[in-house]
Amino acid sequence: SLKNEMFHRQRFATRARARLAVAEYIEVFYNRKRRHSALGYEVPARAMESFFDRTETESSAADRAA
Repeated sequence: SLKNEMFHRQRFATRARARLAVAEYIEVFYNRKRRHSALGYEVPARAMESFFDRTETESSAADRAA
């Protein structure tokens, strides 16, 4: 996906610029906007937020039951 979506026909002046472009692509587009079938077609950032919301709720419920 990364190669097809981001790097097709691009040239970078330095390796550092290429690394920066990869990091930006992953953080800005891939994790925040692109939906993933393995996550029920949610974006990774939202799936992670949902996970932490669920674990926090479960932890609070366990604390009240104890």
